[in-house]
Amino acid sequence: MIITYYGNQFFKIAQGDTVIAINPPSKDGKNGKDAARFGSVLAVSTTNHPDYNGFDRVTLGAAVPFCVSGPGEYEHSGVVVQGKGTTTTLDGQEYNTAVYSLIFEDTKLGFAGPIDKQLLAGEMEVLNNCDILFVPIGGEGVLTPALANKLAVATEAKIIIPMDYGDGRLPDALKTFLKESGEEKVEPLDKLTIRRKEIEAKEGEVIVLAVN
Repeated sequence: MIITYYGNQFFKIAQGDTVIAINPPSKDGKNGKDAARFGSVLAVSTTNHPDYNGFDRVTLGAAVPFCVSGPGEYEHSGVVVQGKGTTTTLDGQEYNTAVYSLIFEDTKLGFAGPIDKQLLAGEMEVLNNCDILFVPIGGEGVLTPALANKLAVATEAKIIIPMDYGDGRLPDALKTFLKESGEEKVEPLDKLTIRRKEIEAKEGEVIVLAVN
C-alpha cells in the first residue's frame, strides 16, 4: 500500500490498480487550483464543502470513481466503506460531515475528516481499532493537537497520520502534536509504502507525510 499526501486533507491511497482518493479539493477549495490530478476507482468526501468535495480532480480519462459523500455502508472495487455522520463548523457555518472507515486489503483505515470536537461513542465506532488513522491536528477550526492525540489514543490505531495543519492553523501544530504523542523525533516521509505485516508490528506510531 502506498499513501501520498497532497496537503489539507487530500490523500491518495494505492494498492496495485486500486486507487482511492480522500477529500480532494474542488477548484474553489483551499489550494484547489494547484491540487494534484489523477484517476481513481473510489473517491471519498467527508463534507460538501469546496475544500473536500472535488471529485473532478480525481476523475481522469476512463478512470471515473465511485463517489462516497455521506454516512452509510458502501462496497466498491474490493473496498468496504462505512461512514457515520456528525457535524462541524467551517467558515462560521455548520456542516454535516462524516467519519469513515475503509477496509482495504485486510487493512482498516480510519479517516476523521474536518471535525472540530471530540466524537460521541456512536460516531467513534467506525474509527476504533483501525490500523491507520488520519486525524486533523491544526486547531483553528479542526481538532487541536491535544484533542487529536486524545482521539488517536482512544482508537488504539497502529499508525497515526496527522493532517490539516500549516497555513490558517495554529502555529507549530505539528510540533505540538508530536510532543503530545511522545514522537518528537519523527521526520517526514515523501510517501508511505507499507505492507500488512509491517503494520501489524506497529503500536500507536506517528508517521508524518510531506506535502507532495
